[in-house]
Amino acid sequence: MRPLTNSCAFACAFTFMLWNNIQPTAENEFIANYSSRLLTNIPKNIPVHTQVLDLSHNSISGISISEFITLSDLRVLNLSHNLITVLDFSVFVFNENLEYLDLSHNNVLKVCCLTLACLRHLDLSYNKFAALPICQEFENMFRLEYLGLSAMMIRRSDFRYIKHLQLHTVFLTLGNFSLYEPQSLTALNTRSLHIDFAANQNFSFSLLYDGMSTSENLKIVNLIYTLSYKYFPSPPLMLLKKIKTTALVLDTVDVQWAIILQLFLLIWYSPVEHLTVRNLTFRGPLGELTKYGFLPLLSSLEQLISLDGSMKALTLEHVRNKLYYFNQEILYRQFSEMNIASLTIYDAYMPHMLCPNRTSSFQYLNFSHNALTDELFQNCGTLMDLKLLILQRNKFESLLKVSFMTSRMKSLKYLDMSNNLLRHDGADVPCQWAASLTELDLSSNQLADAVFECLPANIKKLDLQNNQISSVPKGMANLKSLEELNLASNRLADLPGCSAFTSLQFLNTEMNSILTPSAGFFQSCPRVRELQAGHNPFKCSCELQDFIRLERQSGGKLFGWPSAYVCEYPEGLRGTELKDFHLSELACNTTLLLVTALLLTLVLVAVVAFLCIYLDVPWYVRMTWQWTQTKRRARHNPPREQETVLQFHAFISYSERDALWVKNELIPNLERGEGCVQLCQHERNFIPGKSIVENIIDCIEKSYKSIFVLSPNFVQSEWCHYELYFAHHKLFSENSNSLILILLEPIPPYIIPARYHKLKALMAKRTYLEWPKERSKRALFWANLRAAININLPIAIEANKEQSDVTYT
Repeated sequence: MRPLTNSCAFACAFTFMLWNNIQPTAENEFIANYSSRLLTNIPKNIPVHTQVLDLSHNSISGISISEFITLSDLRVLNLSHNLITVLDFSVFVFNENLEYLDLSHNNVLKVCCLTLACLRHLDLSYNKFAALPICQEFENMFRLEYLGLSAMMIRRSDFRYIKHLQLHTVFLTLGNFSLYEPQSLTALNTRSLHIDFAANQNFSFSLLYDGMSTSENLKIVNLIYTLSYKYFPSPPLMLLKKIKTTALVLDTVDVQWAIILQLFLLIWYSPVEHLTVRNLTFRGPLGELTKYGFLPLLSSLEQLISLDGSMKALTLEHVRNKLYYFNQEILYRQFSEMNIASLTIYDAYMPHMLCPNRTSSFQYLNFSHNALTDELFQNCGTLMDLKLLILQRNKFESLLKVSFMTSRMKSLKYLDMSNNLLRHDGADVPCQWAASLTELDLSSNQLADAVFECLPANIKKLDLQNNQISSVPKGMANLKSLEELNLASNRLADLPGCSAFTSLQFLNTEMNSILTPSAGFFQSCPRVRELQAGHNPFKCSCELQDFIRLERQSGGKLFGWPSAYVCEYPEGLRGTELKDFHLSELACNTTLLLVTALLLTLVLVAVVAFLCIYLDVPWYVRMTWQWTQTKRRARHNPPREQETVLQFHAFISYSERDALWVKNELIPNLERGEGCVQLCQHERNFIPGKSIVENIIDCIEKSYKSIFVLSPNFVQSEWCHYELYFAHHKLFSENSNSLILILLEPIPPYIIPARYHKLKALMAKRTYLEWPKERSKRALFWANLRAAININLPIAIEANKEQSDVTYT
């Protein structure tokens, strides 16, 4: 970082330090802030390269040379608001670059001086000096621009050492003031003089007169005079020739009405161009004007104010009237007839103002924060040159009458009617505005949608913030010149279109009730360069997606994006910035959603159809239907026929091509010999007259076990598949273990059809008996098979009845 090189840079750096509370760090070694640390001594660890040092608002009572000797680069030092009682300028002998020194608001009584040649700003105000602390060493401070002093008395000789210095500002604080020698201030050579008098004592008017003869800009605080008017020192006759002041500010003025008139006459004759009086309190009784022969002042003042003078602007702020009797008509007439360009009467409880009797020179009028009503300036045709009129914070109620008030103000360009009680509910008589009016502030009133039928035709900038507007009615307004429109803090539910505002460039709709702004706004408003629509209760839904896309395409036209644009609804998305809110195109496009759903349905139907064909689902459905129908018919049979009794040890299911093995091997080995097994075979046990499916189901239900002879031939048999299906159905419906699988020949997996998934599942999960090729192993095979089907049937098996022959493959 380079060292700062001029006083402006140091002043900026010092201000930055005060307001931003910069901490002393290694990264910023040139600025150190120790303000408000409850320090009683100067810290020992101040970085040696510090250029700006703030030690204000502590309890430091003394300073020494050893505490600043190492700070050779110091340029700005603030020691204000401490408890220092003695000031020795030799403390800063090694701080040759010091330019800014503030020791105001201390308890300094004594000063030991030393010339600080580089010093530009020295503030010793608000201390406890008896006399002005101006030493002979000050005469060589040629760079000094600002000097703040305090004292209890001022004598002519006090300024002799600095009268040759070209000062910019001198600030004097005079507490417990006891003595002023006339013409003492005239020795000063300064452009601006600021005198802060003690609030609890009578002001010395000689200070005012000499101050006006000293500087161009004069400010006096606490001009209080409670004595009778007869003791008031009239200004000397030669004073008018000596007055230099062109801008005069009087702050906190509390004097009698007669004194105010006397002072105003003096100022009107003087070169003062800008007079500002703040916190003015004038007292009575007014009878003293008659008693002391000064009643002609009123008529003199009335004649005077109509004449040309130097004054251009008069500002009266925070005026309080404590007269016992006061004819306000006189005062209103005096103000209205003033021959000046600018008049401000702010916060004066003023209920009315008269229209000038002749063409007025007023160009600027500010009557804010008063009690003015709709009767102001009605039928007034003398304010022809008025350009700016500010009437905020009054008691106006009718927008129609406000328009009539301006109709004859041919030069009016700006009107501020904010913070009133204005309403407009529609009227048969059209509004009549000044044709020249281009800027209108109607914010913070009680205006509704009907306001758009009572607006100036040539308006360019319109402020309707904080009203009760819910929409912009179409066809009601035709403001082709309107460029800026402020509709913030109203009740809008959507962005207004621009059909009536073809030149609109700036629109503010913040803090309304807009849930989903119209995405077509910029299409209807092609000239809009900036839209402020943040801080609305946005509903993050599909409708808002178009508005978000609009922001991406607008090229930065949305002011405050993205921080001011946050979801309010639904609850789960509250606080989410709109830039982070995303929904898929499918979720928000109804047509696309329907087409997608239709396509998915068609695909699903196609897949289901394919799976049904591939897995032979219709066949399973048909078999299930036949099973169900057989069961239903069985329930309607006589009770004796419904009784299901196990009559066979096993039902044999096999392919006709494997019949030789069944008849020559399986049946003989199971039905003969010890513990003979009763087998159910379709050729001998199916009942004639019944359907094949019913016979299959009946045999399976009357058999304890079902033996399936598996082979490649079995896989190719449709009826074997039926029998396997019904036996598998019994397995699950009765929770029994009734299946016995005999693998007669190996079955390659590839020859098993896809619909035989149950066969695949059974072979994968259940143990089956494999027919051995070696004869030595067959005895074990038959033993295992007999063990699997060994059971005592509940009744004796009748002799084999002759069965009808039924064959099938």
